Amino acid sequence: MRVIDYLEKSNSTLFSYEIIPPMRGGNIQSVFELIENLMPYEPPYIDLTSRSAEISYDEYEGGIIKKTIKRKRPGTIGLSAAIKNRFNVETVPHVLCYGFTREETEDALIELNYLGINNVFAVRGDDLKKPMSAFEGKTRNLYASDLVKQISDMNKGKYLEELVDANPTDFCIGSGAYPEKHFESPNQATDIRHLKTKVDAGTDYIVTQMHFDNKKFFDFHNRCRDAGIEVPIIPGIKIINRKSHLVSIPKNFYVDIPDELSDVIQEAPNEEVPKIGINWAIDQCQELIDFGVPCIHFYIMSSASGAAEVVSQFR
Repeated sequence: MRVIDYLEKSNSTLFSYEIIPPMRGGNIQSVFELIENLMPYEPPYIDLTSRSAEISYDEYEGGIIKKTIKRKRPGTIGLSAAIKNRFNVETVPHVLCYGFTREETEDALIELNYLGINNVFAVRGDDLKKPMSAFEGKTRNLYASDLVKQISDMNKGKYLEELVDANPTDFCIGSGAYPEKHFESPNQATDIRHLKTKVDAGTDYIVTQMHFDNKKFFDFHNRCRDAGIEVPIIPGIKIINRKSHLVSIPKNFYVDIPDELSDVIQEAPNEEVPKIGINWAIDQCQELIDFGVPCIHFYIMSSASGAAEVVSQFR
């Protein structure tokens, strides 16, 4: 079932979750155990992040420099299929621009289509400094809107090369957005114009970056509607469970943590921080439900306990 169908048919706010594949050499069983902890809360779908390959240059004895290309967390496609088949829950693998050619992207989408996975999340991805020479003679999607268009074209039976009687795919396409604007955008108005471009290219629904101040989400939501963006907008939530998050989250995700929350966490004993984060998230979720959001998306990554405790308050 397509994500957009879940969103349109539900009479109440849904809860979805985003996890990461294990590190290279990791055990898939740990992911299965995490999913098992989420299943009592009936997730309509589960997102799986992806990450492009990184290139490193290592110097060896004799001055020899060797180039190494490696993905630290491979397996998004295989894990998506494994979770869907084991738990009978829809999976939404992330598809990236950075680190992949359009040809590689088309091949990945064909594999997902064969596996019966018809939900994808199209993102530009992190810039991992892959040299331009790696793409010589090949084509790339520079922006998420380009990637959305490629997927949308495949839904119309348009592939990179002209094929006779090509079968159209049926992907539901999600895209990301930033209530506090993308750090590369000069202002929010510009950011929303770029978001509108993605929607016009074929985005079916939007999931926002994590935020801790609902006022910023409400303002963003209303700005989107004023700009003519009518697709469902899903707020992203992250539960703070350690003091180090006060530094790592703003540094890595370019989001603000309200004074009221950060002050309480800084003054609290370490063992009380998880409960503070959970209570904050519960209050956030209640406000968002009252606002009428179709779904709330939890960035849980590798632990389900905090999200499970929050969601249990609304079941």
